[in-house]
Amino acid sequence: MADIGGGCLCGKVRYKITAEPVASGLCHCRDCQRYTGSSFEAWMVFSADAITLEGLLKTFDMAGTSGSTIHRRFCPNCSSGVINELESVPGKVIVLVGTLDDPDAFKPAVEIYCHTAQPWLTDKVERKKFARSFA
Repeated sequence: MADIGGGCLCGKVRYKITAEPVASGLCHCRDCQRYTGSSFEAWMVFSADAITLEGLLKTFDMAGTSGSTIHRRFCPNCSSGVINELESVPGKVIVLVGTLDDPDAFKPAVEIYCHTAQPWLTDKVERKKFARSFA
């Protein structure tokens, strides 16, 4: 899976990854839900030296549940979250899966903070599904 590319919504931030992920998964914590504006954050972790970034990123720092700082980096133009870095895990970069050019590269191995997962994610209710918008 080498040579993974991706970037933000407007295209001003791009990255290239030349290694396999060291971890991948979904985070259901409330901070990731708020940051992504979604039900969870899908992520892949890579060695920092395997990622080449082009473009400027802005940073929002916050304390994680462990007390360690999380650096959430996003495009200052379109506000797309692109990567996260954890002070407690030096030398690694978390790439937000929604920014991948080919999201098929993502194979989640774990789910974390499941105690705050949205309950409707696992319910057994059938929902109508549409290939495109229903409107």
